[in-house]
Amino acid sequence: MPEHQMNSISTFDITKYFLLDVMKDIKTGRIQLPDFQRDWVWDDIHVRRLLASISLAYPIGAVMMLQQGNQSRQFKPRPVDGVLKPENYAPNLLILDGQQRLTTLFMVLLSELAVTIKDQKSQKIIKKWYYLDIEKCLDPECDRRSAIVALPESKIARIFTGGLIDCSTPEKEYQALLFPLSKVFFFSEWRSKFSKYWQYDPQKLELIDTLELEVLKKFEHYQIPVIQLRDSLPKEAVCQVFEDTNTSGCDLNYFDLMSSSYCTADFSLRDDWKRRENRFQSLKVLRKLRSTDFVQAVTLVAGYAKRIEAIKKGWNTDKLPGVACDRAEVLKLTKEEYQKWADPISRGFEESARFLYSQKIFDADDLAYPIQLVILSAIFTVLEERSRSFQVRSMLERWLWCGMFGEVYTRWYEARAGRDVIEVPEWLAGGSLPLTIVQADFSFDRLISVRKRYGAVYQGLAALLRREGAIDWCTGEEINDVIYFEEQIDSHHIFPVAWCRKQGIDPKKYNCLINRTPLSAKTNKKIGSKAPSVYLEEFELSGTSARRLDEMLRSHAIFPITLRRDDFEKFFQMRANNLLTLIGKAMGKTLSFESLEDSVGESHNGNSKEYKLNPEIIRNY
Repeated sequence: MPEHQMNSISTFDITKYFLLDVMKDIKTGRIQLPDFQRDWVWDDIHVRRLLASISLAYPIGAVMMLQQGNQSRQFKPRPVDGVLKPENYAPNLLILDGQQRLTTLFMVLLSELAVTIKDQKSQKIIKKWYYLDIEKCLDPECDRRSAIVALPESKIARIFTGGLIDCSTPEKEYQALLFPLSKVFFFSEWRSKFSKYWQYDPQKLELIDTLELEVLKKFEHYQIPVIQLRDSLPKEAVCQVFEDTNTSGCDLNYFDLMSSSYCTADFSLRDDWKRRENRFQSLKVLRKLRSTDFVQAVTLVAGYAKRIEAIKKGWNTDKLPGVACDRAEVLKLTKEEYQKWADPISRGFEESARFLYSQKIFDADDLAYPIQLVILSAIFTVLEERSRSFQVRSMLERWLWCGMFGEVYTRWYEARAGRDVIEVPEWLAGGSLPLTIVQADFSFDRLISVRKRYGAVYQGLAALLRREGAIDWCTGEEINDVIYFEEQIDSHHIFPVAWCRKQGIDPKKYNCLINRTPLSAKTNKKIGSKAPSVYLEEFELSGTSARRLDEMLRSHAIFPITLRRDDFEKFFQMRANNLLTLIGKAMGKTLSFESLEDSVGESHNGNSKEYKLNPEIIRNY
């Protein structure tokens, strides 16, 4: 294959650079970091290990750098730690992998500053100077790492034997026979001063000649393998490469990458987001909104706008631009598109918070799928004033509950988000049902299998009960009001666990959602482990009328008589019926009360009949 063809399909080159050349390029600013690289400070063990390897000419692994051409996709650079005044503010190369190795080497060998490290015990940031113990270096029996001496910023340290190491002046370094690693590349100057100090003692001269030959020449001749990514590599590929190769455990999200890219055009995405984030914090349901969520929403609307433009131009349906918010799509978002849509999207999120409040979804933890908030904000942005109608809001309610109870955003949610942003506005304008609503399904099995207070089904059901006006049994206040005054509401058992165990009731039944409801801790404490008939009588003795208590129970979709008679089986059947009716109404679907034989058989050891609702009991009770 001709060489030019090979180059055209390759995204990187492999080369070697002399260590000194790399250090010089870092000092002048020809090599810098992209600003999405987070600070990552090594400890003393890592620093010694690295220095020992180079002093022995052992490999330290390849580093990866990204070429910086004149393309618009360049990233905002920042100098390597320890570089005070770089000569070049526009670097040729950015370090993607190898940041800590190169930073450490630069600080030790060329910065003329103490090296910043993290203390292993206290985890505090401290500073050290690194030296070679000349005699230990030349002892073949001595482990090279033990020949590397780290001294504090003062260059004076007490050793464990009680003695003192003092290198506070060059003369004291010569006396201690400790060679400062900051002088590796300035050895001839150091050598002449050392020789003069020892009055050209032949033994001392031989010692440092041997040091130069056996150790310091290793630094001078050391070459670092460099994988050099070409600047033609798209942003999403740089992001992928960084995540795959980065060994410090830092995940790079696309917001970091976009922020670095936009900064080259004198626009700080981080500052813009911080302003918006502060405003969102005042709305509880938006308090966990992430920067990545925000740019996903902007990407969805920008994509939708392009699609509408193409429709106006008469493009064929199969040629229309798609709408998506996966990483590759977000990274294509231009600074101009972001600036155009960021304000409308902010209003879209605030409108979403208002809408969710009407559905009694008050807090970020009440929403199982954060992507629904992203989609909702994009839909409100697209609809603008059209969203301010009862009909539109009612239809959006159906979409919300179908997404939640159908658990449709558990997988491939980014692809579904793009589809929703296209299909929901079309449906609101008289088009066909969105796929999210068509595919959403809910069965009796989910009421049985869900036991935890987190998850779409529990969170959805708790919100629906709040929307229906569920009342706390102890205070007689609507749960919405209890939450307003920041009292904790949690999922509690209606028939207490201890009572159910005594009756030999199946734990699958008494722990599932049918026997749980949102109540305050105060109410749960009053219930204790008593039979329902007992705790209801106690509520009445505390001053709540039987009629009012029945209203409270019905607000939780409970038939009061089943609790008054401690009839768990009938309670179970009838509440399941009520909950399925409630969920079906929210989803705009008629839900089947029949259990799915196959799936229930699998999940409940073949006891599917035990969980089938008996319509006769419901009709006759």
